[in-house]
Amino acid sequence: MLDTPLFRRLMSNHPANEPILGYEPGSEERDSLQSELDRQMSEVLEVPCIIGGKEVFTGNTATQVIPHDHGHVLANVHLAGREEMAAAFEAAVQSQKGWIDSGLEARCEVFERCAELLAGDWRMKVNASTMLNQSKTAFQAEIDAACELIDFWRFNCHYARGFHDDFQPLISPAGVENSTEIRPLEGFVLAITPFNFTSIAGNLPSAPALLGCTSVWKPSRNSYLSNYVVMQLMMEAGLPPGVINFLPGSGAEITEVALSNPDFAGLHFTGSTATFQGLWKEISDSLPNLRSYPRIVGETGGKDFVVAHPDCDNRGLTVALLRGAFEYQGQKCSAASRAYIPRSVWASISSELCEEVGKITMGDARDFTNFMTAVIDQRAFDKITGYISRAAGSSSSEIIVGGGYDDSKGWFIEPTIIVTNDPNSETMVEEIFGPVLTVYVYDDDDFESTLEICDQASPYALTGSIFANNEEDVRKAFEALRFTAGNFYINDKPTGAVVAQQPFGGARASGTNDKAGGPLNLLRWISPRSVKRTLEIPQDWRYPFMGED
Repeated sequence: MLDTPLFRRLMSNHPANEPILGYEPGSEERDSLQSELDRQMSEVLEVPCIIGGKEVFTGNTATQVIPHDHGHVLANVHLAGREEMAAAFEAAVQSQKGWIDSGLEARCEVFERCAELLAGDWRMKVNASTMLNQSKTAFQAEIDAACELIDFWRFNCHYARGFHDDFQPLISPAGVENSTEIRPLEGFVLAITPFNFTSIAGNLPSAPALLGCTSVWKPSRNSYLSNYVVMQLMMEAGLPPGVINFLPGSGAEITEVALSNPDFAGLHFTGSTATFQGLWKEISDSLPNLRSYPRIVGETGGKDFVVAHPDCDNRGLTVALLRGAFEYQGQKCSAASRAYIPRSVWASISSELCEEVGKITMGDARDFTNFMTAVIDQRAFDKITGYISRAAGSSSSEIIVGGGYDDSKGWFIEPTIIVTNDPNSETMVEEIFGPVLTVYVYDDDDFESTLEICDQASPYALTGSIFANNEEDVRKAFEALRFTAGNFYINDKPTGAVVAQQPFGGARASGTNDKAGGPLNLLRWISPRSVKRTLEIPQDWRYPFMGED
């Protein structure tokens, strides 16, 4: 076992993961959540920009609707123009010195207070806004908007506190004191966040801020309301003005204004691969005008897999496919989207799998009997149903269950399973980001060659899982798929990473693999300074070798 100062610190006195509330019928938390849902349904909120700690109502608004009831408006969101964008970046720059001077412990106290508020009085407010804004069930909102965000804040503080001791120089010779100052990046970080996880939206601007950076937060157009609630929570917890600035608006414009500012120091991003690649290029083109080389941290797309061995737990595989593919309508970058199943196993589970899919209920997130709700918006609906329609007309694919959809009231798409005889078919290799699972059935003797197919079929490398009873078969998959997934699961679904248990991220086209939920991500937001203090100051400029023979 490892026995180093870093290992011992990480293994002792660490926070505990936030317990997940069950919301069972008759429970206090269920009644409280339903009351909060009713309250939020009864109002239309005005969501401002937050710049330098002040609310800014621009008058240029967009509406925020409920995905499963898109005729219902939740909020009017005031969008930032170029003037507000420039002001937000300036507020971030001006606030950094005071934020650094406050010290790490004071910064930790702010975010630990955030965690306390979210675990307490703010829990139902944040969960309800996530259920309505992003169409999540109570359970999906609880594990995301409450538990994971609480864990991010608590564990990030735990990791950050150890950086000073962990990264001090090993050697200080006689007459010298060597040390390392754990500095933040010089400048602000642009945090561009996704709709699908409120926890990620809260973590991306706050993780760099904990280390002394300041942030400008560009939330997704599909989660303005819930993200604003998180911003309100952080302000109540004592976040100083200007440290995090909340900026709804055009991503392209915000990026352009950010890159025109020489103090742009980093990008913390979760979103599509194409968008991230475009941002990387824009940043590289802007380098001559920037004060420093920006840190670029991104988690992007996924085409996440399940590979089954002929000798595996068939029922466990069935449950993993159901949960992995269809929880939160498949709108997780880790969702099980492709499966490689041996012919004997498929013959055993296919009927039961289809029967179980038929039992999935779908509808309003406020109906706690529903397992699924709606996809996020019309754009997503059209994209996902396009894949389904093309698969229905393909000679190499067959829709065996689901395939229906309706956008008249909400953007509803049935959980859909496609079976294909082409491991490189469109739905086997492209990210769909919806409730669609494609199964490739392989001959039982082709396990090892199927592992090669899985590794090479998709450009992504985010999550994946192997189902096998024999440890030797697990080992073969583990080695063959080493670079195919940044988060690898054995006999489990490829979703559900937990902060401090499975730090999250992937490589290839899935991102920079900087592992949110662990210390590696935080290390990206520091710029250490090595300090040498000479105690015995030289008094002679000459060296010994210069003496005469």
